[in-house]
This record gives sequence, C-alpha cells and structure tokens, in this order.
Amino acid sequence: MPDKASGRVRITDIGPPNYEDFLPDIIKRNYGKWKYHDYIKPGVMFHVSESGEKLYTVRVGSIRLLSSDTVRTIADLADKYCKGHVRFTTRNNIEFLLDSDENIDNLIEDVNETLGFPVGGVKKCIANIVHTQGWLHCHTSASDASGVVKSLMDELYDYFITEQLPAKVRIGFACCLNMCGSVGAADISIVGIHRRPPHVLVDRVNDLCEIPSVVSACPVDAIKPARTEDGKPTVEIDEDRCVFCGNCYSVCPALPIADPLNDGLAIFVGGKISNARMKPTFSKLAIPFIPNNPPRWPEVIDAVKTILDAYKEGAKPLERVGEWIERIGWPKFFRITGFEFTKYHIDDFRLGECTMNYSNHVTL
Repeated sequence: MPDKASGRVRITDIGPPNYEDFLPDIIKRNYGKWKYHDYIKPGVMFHVSESGEKLYTVRVGSIRLLSSDTVRTIADLADKYCKGHVRFTTRNNIEFLLDSDENIDNLIEDVNETLGFPVGGVKKCIANIVHTQGWLHCHTSASDASGVVKSLMDELYDYFITEQLPAKVRIGFACCLNMCGSVGAADISIVGIHRRPPHVLVDRVNDLCEIPSVVSACPVDAIKPARTEDGKPTVEIDEDRCVFCGNCYSVCPALPIADPLNDGLAIFVGGKISNARMKPTFSKLAIPFIPNNPPRWPEVIDAVKTILDAYKEGAKPLERVGEWIERIGWPKFFRITGFEFTKYHIDDFRLGECTMNYSNHVTL
C-alpha cells in the first residue's frame, strides 16, 4: 500500500519489492539522464551521464543453471568490487556495475580465478546464447537446450571474448515450437521440432486427463472425444490438422509427444529487434531439419559455423545477419552456404502472399 509520507510503495510479502531500492547510487542519481555509452575492451563498457559521471559494466558469460555455491561466489565478488550491486541479463550474463575503472582488471582476474567464466559478449561478437529448458526440465522439448548450447559455445568461444565479426550476433535456442526462449528475432535461431503427433495412450486418457480440457487445449481443433472398444472415454487426434505443439500433453500426460526417431532441430536466420538501418524482423527458415545427435550435435555446430563464416566474409561493418542476407538476396545465401532449398522454405500459410514477391522471377 502507498506510504503517504514518501509516496513510495512499502515492501510487503505480496509481490516483488520495488526495483529502485536495489539500484546503485550512481544509477539513481542519473536515472534517465544517460548521454551515450562506449566500449573499453571486449566485455567492458561504460555509460556517461549528463552530469559527467561514468558507470562501468563488466559482462561475464555464465551458464543458465547455477549452483548455490556459484551464486554465493558471485555475491562475494559484487560485495568486494561493486558495493554489492550485480545483475543478470536475459541472456544469462552476469553484469558487475562499478562507479570507477580502477578495479576493472582486478575484478576480471578474480572472475577468472574464482568462477572460470569468460568476460565478453559486448560489441561485435557473439552474445551469450539465450535458451530454454531442454530435456532437463521441459516435458515438450524436442531437443536438449543445455547440451546443444554447451557444445556450440565450446566451438564459438573465441567469438565471445573477441571482436571478430561485422556486428553483434545473437543466437537463441528453443527446445520446441512454443519458443519460450523468444528466439524468433535472433540473428541465428535453433528450434527443436516434433514431426509426429502425440501418441494417444488410449486406455490411460480417462484415468489421467479431463477430456474437455484436452480438447480445448488444442489450438487447431485437432483433438476430439472418442470411445475405446469397451466404451471408455478417450480422445483421437486428426494427424492432418496437428501442428505438433504439445499443448495437449501439458494438460494430459497420456498424450506423450517425445519421439526419438522423428524429433530434431531446425535453424532460422535473420531476425533482429533493433530498428537501426532496417526495421525489426523475424527470423526465416534456413535448414528445416537436423536429427538429434547427442552429446555434441556436430551437424548443428557445422551449420552455425557455416553461416558465421559466410557472414564474416561477406557482410559490411555493423551489418547484422538479416541485413546482410537481404542485401545479397536469399538465393545467393543458399548458394554460398550450400544449404538445400526445399519445399519447406515456401511461405504457404494463409496470409503468405503478404511476404512473397508477386513475380515468379528469381535472380540467382
């Protein structure tokens, strides 16, 4: 409830506390008054306010799942160098916020010794990969987020700690088409896909599920009530309508969708949120299917490296992946990467004509 004296909302046990109470003093003094930002070296940047004060940020790439000991170590480093202030970004980076540049090198040295995490992900490099749960937690995942991301970043490590690319490249991973990793606007998106409808455990549906909820959970009306041979209530799935989203399995454990033989990944490219040079865009399909191949997913790594090598070779300075592709044209993109153009690349949804050229001429 509001505090009449200060006008602030008092912290209660209902809802989150006010974020302003956790901001460093330098941010409180200059909130909304920052003039510009610049970079010192990979992983280190600073913001300059209208008053001339500078806020220094050291960005550390971390893993998505942290142990309690690691969190305590991060907190100790924040107490030692940042007056206790530290934040986590949406891409699982740790950002230490300093009001002086005196301790930047000491902080980086301590991070390397105590955490073993790299400092980077700023400016013309690969950002830390944002990803979803994968096989570890998610019940509808078609691939393993942690396994693919770990394998990929092992190969792309140098791109994180140095500036070798024309512009920043953001990679995202979603373990199914529900995309709770928000990868639709990443420069390179890796998406787990199911290719078969859920398997109906006919004799278990009535015991484990509320059939009206199962029917209403389907976004494409592919599920309808049915009866078993002995008259028990169950459901049946119209395979031609099913889009393999797994929503039904979320409300009914008798409709498992995981399929080791048909699950795999697709790769999309060209998305971005920035409106610099061109408007924000969603990513578009580059490779429709790559089979799961744990534990290191070499085919996925090869595909991503192929895209990065072509982008690094052909893009102009500060040109994002999607901007580069739009400039050279999609036919040339497929030619220089060697990716096969298939029927799955044709935009055939009901409003697809809005995204197509109205001519049938394509320049190769």
